[in-house]
Parts: sequence; structure tokens; C-alpha cells
Amino acid sequence: MATRNRRRRFKKSSIKTFGFFLIFSAIVWVLVQFSKTYTQVIEVPVNYLNVPLDKSISEERPDHVDLQLQDNGFSIYYYKIFNPKLDIDLSEATENDKNLIYSIENHITVIEQQLKVTLEDSRIIQNEIVIPFQFKKEKMLKIISNVEVSYAVGYSADEPLQLVPDSVKVSGPEEVIAKLSSIPTLKKKLENVNSDLDGSVKLDTAGYGELSFYENSIRYTQEVEKFTEGKAEIPVEVINVPDNLNLAYFPKSVVVYYQVNLEEFEKVGASDFSVVCDYKSVKEGDDYMIAQIKSKPKFVNNIRLNERRIQFVIKR
Repeated sequence: MATRNRRRRFKKSSIKTFGFFLIFSAIVWVLVQFSKTYTQVIEVPVNYLNVPLDKSISEERPDHVDLQLQDNGFSIYYYKIFNPKLDIDLSEATENDKNLIYSIENHITVIEQQLKVTLEDSRIIQNEIVIPFQFKKEKMLKIISNVEVSYAVGYSADEPLQLVPDSVKVSGPEEVIAKLSSIPTLKKKLENVNSDLDGSVKLDTAGYGELSFYENSIRYTQEVEKFTEGKAEIPVEVINVPDNLNLAYFPKSVVVYYQVNLEEFEKVGASDFSVVCDYKSVKEGDDYMIAQIKSKPKFVNNIRLNERRIQFVIKR
């Protein structure tokens, strides 16, 4: 019985020992194989940077370069797993007919730093990268402001918000540019403003990935001044009344409220305003006319009337 147990322990011990040496041998074999020098061609994806604004590179452009890598198995395995990309700066390319030419030889140092290889033993098979391009069309687009200004009490501006510049040059495919005439800014809210404005806002270029913008943001300016409110009673004038019509209307005058720069308040008088009702605009069955401000000083704003409906009756 004891002999039989010794045989079982011997068999188990032999299997463990054999397994250990088998795994150890496999590891050593793998390490030896990976330590050997191999030569293999690996496709390295390329990413194009700084495309000239007046050019559009073709969809048929090369999407990789072929790196003939001569190194140990570990390095080659690393490249296959992590697959590094190569950034190509097209501002460094030369132009030849309808192609941009990027010379590999002239940029060895940059390429070695990016790919972390030495191109003495290894090499890139291509001598140059040829990128076809088409010239873009250029156009000036008017900039539409989306800057909303809310002034503090007693403050306003005589002139609208100024954009600098008020238009922007873009380039891109002709079929896209032909449909555009303007480009908006991003939305921006300025609240409780009580001093001059001078800031910047970006253009809303979302959805225009095919276009290149020569400016991506613009300045806005505006002079903000202290304003006060004034009022004046103005007689109502009715125009286009037929000669044979005896028209009576009420009220005969309305009050005009307005805002004006504090420094120019004394320059405003009732005679600077005129309010009219056009009888021709009266719809059939109506017994009122709508008062409109016909004239006002250029430097006043936020004008309103205390009464816009002017009642009338026709005397027989």
C-alpha cells in the first residue's frame, strides 16, 4: 500500500516538473524569437495639417506611408499594436502643377521624432508624398451680429453695434460658397451695460467644415452714453382725406416719449416731431386710424406714443 502511494506522488511530481520546464522552454523560445532582428513593412497612417486656405486636398490623397522596419520583434509588435500616425505639415510642402509634394528626405528628423525610429536601418519606402489638390473659390460673406445688448437704466447708444471687420473672406468648394451670402456670430448676451463696449465674438462656423475662414473671430464696439427720457405733445395731422368728406377725430394731439443723450436734451423740441394718420390705410368698417411718427431728430431713440389709435367719425 505504501509503495503504491509513493508511485502516485512520484507521478504527480514528474508532471509538475515537466509542465514547468515546458512553459519555461516556451518562454525562452518566445524571448529568443522576439529578440531576433526582422524586416517588415508596416502601413503608417498619415494625418494632414495646415492645409493652405486657398486649396482643397483631394479625397484620393494617400492615407498612409510604408515603413520598412528593421528591428527586433518587440518593436515590430509594438508598431502593430499601437499603430502610430504621422502628421504631415502641408505648409512645408512644395507645389507642382495640381499636386502638393512633401519630401520625405527633407523631413527625416521630424519623421524620426514622431515615429520614434532611426531611419538608418529602417526607411520609408516612398521618397515623397504626392497630394492632389483643387483650388478653392473665395468669397466675402457679410457678418450678422448675434450680440444682444441690454443697457443699464439711463444708458443707451446712438449708433448700432459696430463689427470689425463687418465681412469675412472664406474659401471652399464652389457649390457650397455659391449658396452663401452671410455668416452669423455665435450668440452672446451683454447685460446691464453702462460703459463703452469693446470685445470679441467668434463666428458660428458649425456646419461649414468644408470652408476655410480667414478670420474666426471679430471685434465689436459701441459708444454707450448716459441718456434721459423726454416727452412732447404733438398735434396729429390726418392726410389723404377726400375733399368731400367732413372728418372729425379725437384726440387732436398725442404725447411722444423719447430717449436722448443727456448732452443733447436741450436741443429737442416739439417742433422736431410730426405725427400723421393716413386715412387711405383705414379698413372698411373701422372707426379709428393708426398714428405714425413721420419725422424726428436723428439723435433720439426708443420713441413711443401714449396713444396710437385715433378715433374718427364722418359728419353728414
